[in-house]
Amino acid sequence: MRPVELPAAELAVVVHSGSHDDIDVTYGRLGAWVVDHALTVDGPVHEAYLAGPRDDPDPATWRTEIGWPVFRLAW
Repeated sequence: MRPVELPAAELAVVVHSGSHDDIDVTYGRLGAWVVDHALTVDGPVHEAYLAGPRDDPDPATWRTEIGWPVFRLAW
C-alpha cells in the first residue's frame, strides 16, 4: 500500500449502512441519482470506511461513505 494524492473533485455522496454484502445496491442507487442530476466526471469513486469490521464485528454498525465524482447540472 502507498499513499496517493487525489485531485480535488465535487462528489455526490451517500452512506451505506450495514454489511458490504449488498453495497452494490447502494452503488446502483447513487449511480441512478448521478444519471438524473449530474454528469459523471472521469475519476475514481471514493470510499471512506467510517465504521467497519476493525471497529466492531457487528455488521449492523458498519458505515461506508461512497463518493462519486460529478459535475452538477442543477440542484
